[in-house]
Amino acid sequence: MAQLFPKQANGLSKASIAAGAAVGGSVLLALFLLARSGYATGEGTPYDQKVPFSHNHHTTGVGIDCRYCHTSVETSATASIPPTQTCMNCHSQIWTNAPMLEPVRESYRTGKSLEWRKVNDLPDFAYFNHSAHVNKGVGCTTCHGQVGEMPLVYQAQSLQMQWCLNCHNNPEQFLRLKSEVYEPVWNPPANQLEVGAKLRAEYKANPRVSCSTCHR
Repeated sequence: MAQLFPKQANGLSKASIAAGAAVGGSVLLALFLLARSGYATGEGTPYDQKVPFSHNHHTTGVGIDCRYCHTSVETSATASIPPTQTCMNCHSQIWTNAPMLEPVRESYRTGKSLEWRKVNDLPDFAYFNHSAHVNKGVGCTTCHGQVGEMPLVYQAQSLQMQWCLNCHNNPEQFLRLKSEVYEPVWNPPANQLEVGAKLRAEYKANPRVSCSTCHR
């Protein structure tokens, strides 16, 4: 029986298989990188809000403690969003006619809550307890970034499971004195791992890594 394909077909078939594998691998790699990019996670992207609230001005500039607005952060799973009355405690006396604050004044007049777009928004299947973290020496900026330097707050971390597990497996990298938890700008000391190891023992900070810890 005559040969159907020339000898060159062997080389072409091998080249096509190699090319297919390379293309398939490139596609998988691209999808892997895309899923971890800021485009997919929202990391580094500030969102438009009805009122351009500046954490930089209110914390670093004016010196307002995080807990003045986020009142339940030490005792609850949620940090809480302040009611309009909290804003008006100051803004009934200062910047009373500022156009940018008209939505705040309207909310106060009508009793209708302001609508804020949530920046650090975990999926519904992930459970996070603020009080469990801040009471063990995990500071606000560890998850939310240097909010004291943010004119507009943006998501500073990927919030993906791998990022959470990095902290749960190695909390020494991030633990700080409880007196520094609410610092709006914080940079770890040069001996952070040594300090963190001591604080881990002192605060009994031994986070779990079982699935049910976060997926309940």
